Amino acid sequence: MTDKDAMRERLVALALACVLAIAGCASVESPRRPNAVPEILPGLLQGYLAGNELPNSLRLLPPPPAAGSSAFARDREASRESLAQRGTPRWEQAVTDADLRFPAAAGSFAAALGFQVTEQDTPHLYILLRRTLTDAGLATYAAKNHYDRARPFTFNKEPTCTPEEEKLLRTDGSYPSGHTSVGWAWALILTEVVPERTDAILVRGLEFGESRVVCNVHWQSDVDAGRLIGAAAVARLHADAAFRADLDQAKAEVKRVAARR
Repeated sequence: MTDKDAMRERLVALALACVLAIAGCASVESPRRPNAVPEILPGLLQGYLAGNELPNSLRLLPPPPAAGSSAFARDREASRESLAQRGTPRWEQAVTDADLRFPAAAGSFAAALGFQVTEQDTPHLYILLRRTLTDAGLATYAAKNHYDRARPFTFNKEPTCTPEEEKLLRTDGSYPSGHTSVGWAWALILTEVVPERTDAILVRGLEFGESRVVCNVHWQSDVDAGRLIGAAAVARLHADAAFRADLDQAKAEVKRVAARR
């Protein structure tokens, strides 16, 4: 071997060692934490979308079912059936699903995902859920405020699964369901983060909305309309660069969590 060949081998070995060292450092580097996001109300983070960027639920939805219509008869029947579940595990699930406060709400899809979403282990996914809650929830209010539909518990005089919220709900329009919009938006987003769990996530998203009927705080048509607005919010969010960046970070951190299991 000539001196020239020996020098070339040493340079190649040195370059390889540098590459391996860099890769090793990258593998143990702590994931970047998401930037702080201001609250618009206590516990409620600012969403990704400005008010004029939110889907307009009043334009997207038909009016709620009129009294005496076949659609309202369907609403009443679904309401009667749901009341029979009072005191069952399904009723208790509706109580849990009614709570959109964090960190409790971060566990809403844990069983479907196969892991817990936490601020420590999956900070980008955690903040993604918090911020999209605001977007999907606020997107329902153009129609809510316009129609000001009465809640089923004011109609059937039966209790709800969240009696402490009834005073507030009496002044908050029933159509469309904000909880359902949020839950369905979360389901659609989570299928992108964990696509191999799509079926379980979507089933859970459907159950999350149905919990509002079980809870006696929404009509079935409110829930159906809520899913449409949740889907519209997610479609619009994909045009937002900050949302896409957090979504990419969430996918990466979930892969890191999976690799540790």
